[in-house]
Amino acid sequence: MKVTVEAPKFDADVKLTDFIKKKVGKLEHFYDKIIHTDVYLKLEPNERPNNKIVELLVSVPGDEFIVKKMAKSFEEATDVCVQSMERILLKRKEKIRSRVM
Repeated sequence: MKVTVEAPKFDADVKLTDFIKKKVGKLEHFYDKIIHTDVYLKLEPNERPNNKIVELLVSVPGDEFIVKKMAKSFEEATDVCVQSMERILLKRKEKIRSRVM
């Protein structure tokens, strides 16, 4: 699976991108047919502490899934996004299994 991390308005450091790639890479344990994953990092222009946004786009054969979460840090938002995406991928896997049987 190919993982692309984009931060259009700022430069994400190597530690952050490595963390994200490691977390997102674990999605393959839940659904092995993932083609590629795009991760977009955004900063909300406000003074609130929850201004870090992570958007996760996962492409699988015939479909794409998007999860968007906001948190105090990019790491925390990534964790929440990956957990949500795990549930989505497991539901898809079950749906496909139920069609086959």
